[in-house]
Amino acid sequence: MVSLLELRSRETVLRPESGPDACRRPTTQRLPIAQTCRTVAAIVATISILLVLLPRARSATEPAPAQRVATDEAFEADVLPVVQKHCARCHGEDDPKGDVSFHDLRSPEQVLQNRETWEKAFKLLGIGGMPPKRSRRRPTRDEQEALTQWLDLKLYHVDCNVVDDAGRVTIHRLNRTEYNNTIRDLLGADLHPADDFPSDDVGYGFNNIGDVLSLPPLLFEKYLDASEKIAAAVIRAEPIGADAPETHRRIVFTGPSEQKTVGQAAKEVFGRLMPRAFRRGVDDVEIDRMVKLVEFATGRGDSFERGIQVGLQAILVSPHFLFRIEYDPQSGNAEAQHRVSDYELASRLSYFLWSTMPDDELFRLAEKRKLHESDVLNEQIARMLEDAKADALVENFASQWLNLGNLSEVTPDPKLFPQFTPELRADMVRETQTFARAIFREDRSLLDFLDADFTFVNQRLAKHYGFGGVEGEKFRRVSLPGSQRAGVLTHASILTLTSNPNRTSLVRRGKWILDNVLGLQLPEPPATVPSLEDGAKKSGASSLREQLKLHRANPVCAACHDIMDPLGFGFENFDAIGRWRQTSEGMPVDSKGTLPGGESFNGPIELLQILKRRQQDFAELLTGKMLTYALGRGLEIPDSCAVDEIVADLQEHDYRFSVLVGGIVHSKPFLMRRGEGAKK
Repeated sequence: MVSLLELRSRETVLRPESGPDACRRPTTQRLPIAQTCRTVAAIVATISILLVLLPRARSATEPAPAQRVATDEAFEADVLPVVQKHCARCHGEDDPKGDVSFHDLRSPEQVLQNRETWEKAFKLLGIGGMPPKRSRRRPTRDEQEALTQWLDLKLYHVDCNVVDDAGRVTIHRLNRTEYNNTIRDLLGADLHPADDFPSDDVGYGFNNIGDVLSLPPLLFEKYLDASEKIAAAVIRAEPIGADAPETHRRIVFTGPSEQKTVGQAAKEVFGRLMPRAFRRGVDDVEIDRMVKLVEFATGRGDSFERGIQVGLQAILVSPHFLFRIEYDPQSGNAEAQHRVSDYELASRLSYFLWSTMPDDELFRLAEKRKLHESDVLNEQIARMLEDAKADALVENFASQWLNLGNLSEVTPDPKLFPQFTPELRADMVRETQTFARAIFREDRSLLDFLDADFTFVNQRLAKHYGFGGVEGEKFRRVSLPGSQRAGVLTHASILTLTSNPNRTSLVRRGKWILDNVLGLQLPEPPATVPSLEDGAKKSGASSLREQLKLHRANPVCAACHDIMDPLGFGFENFDAIGRWRQTSEGMPVDSKGTLPGGESFNGPIELLQILKRRQQDFAELLTGKMLTYALGRGLEIPDSCAVDEIVADLQEHDYRFSVLVGGIVHSKPFLMRRGEGAKK
């Protein structure tokens, strides 16, 4: 088993001691082969994981770069005059507010030299938090947009004609969902072994990020246990002929006979199984190591089937199964970029769209080295999105982007909301997932997330919403009353997970919109500022608006609350579990508000129309989220080139879902990678 967990590269081979004797203990006691090799397998598999990034040669292609640049001319014309006119008074040389001074700003390079200060300024400008509302002279909308756009380009974009960086993905362990799905599609058994694994860590909002998918000792022990249980479930150790289960017949499709030796039969079995399990081509040396395991087992008196069973265990604890491994010809050279191999591309594509291993067609195209061709890729994207497995984008991407998992942790006060039951909670999640599935499956505009005039409900959820004419547990599509609900922001799932147990939360709802719709990140609140509840108790404020008004009187709080609070007020017609209401605590609900930019609204529908006008912000956010999910890594500044290209395509094609997916798959970060280290 030791030799079967070693790794090889195309140019360099580094192997520990191999052969059947590597699994023998210096004892005369005859132990079952799996028990005998278990400890050695654990050690060797751990060592092997450290060796997986050996180089392999690859070719490269270069997609056309985008071109959005913060120019020096724009700095002189649009940035410096606005800063001097509107910022120098509070942030001048003498006693500057917040110890931030712009009096010596002379060149664009100073912005990057003081990145932390300017990033904070950009965030405040983006939400209209600076200059403060009380300032007598405020920049015009054109001035503010010019300043904000230039800072955005300078801080978070690059000149795509100069900077060429495809990025690098850390070796990617299969998360629990990917592991379960891969076992299902590899072996034809829906066993869900990963349900017993520790929870996956989350990075950048998703649980498929390579940097945080570590391999703690407990998880490795779970892998060993799972490999034994899976092998026993899909293969019968004793010959049983035609009565063998389908999984057994699929794997052990041949056996030794008068015309075929044990080794020959084992080579046929593993020659079919290993390329699919490792998601790449395998050579005779790798297969022969597995064959020796079977020969070793039968030599000890075990059956051929038992030998295949143990070989499968070895495969399932191999780093080549547990990890998505990609090779670099110059692993230590950050300047060396190359196109990922067709097999690596097949895995990127299948785990992005399906959260599982490639199917036979992807493997066939990868073997022929055809998958990277643009037309072939387009055909495969269309085919894969039509497959039922594409629902993984709803369950794993959309659900995490929209924070639906958080709903399981929300517990509305049962005395105030006795209607909230586990069944209603499940209905809320299903509504949002079914809605997202409709946008994806029907290739609708992504802007439907903001203002679609339909949703999906069953009888229980329809009653919760006050809709009539819906009976039974089955979810069905219904039109929404135009004066109350539209898009996903008025779903009970979102409204409930952004509320407190006993009341709505303007701050949570407002921040959720900033984080998940507009992509505006707020500075962290100072530790010395009291919470809204504590401040209200001390002030004696009688209404929510009065409490918030007093809270915003603190200039430190006003910058963020001036944008969060109006967004929250826009959805005050919905209570803490998403029901429509006209009154709250005996008073009429006031859902009017004015955003820092001067846009006013009355109620959720008018606010949603304002948000829809920020369609480029929403498109950039959703593109960045999905690109992060597709790559399994956080985005870096050079990735802004790909994001800009995709957003431009979305604008030209009515923000169609398929355009987003196609843009990501054809992007440089998805098709290419570079060596490790920092770019010069």
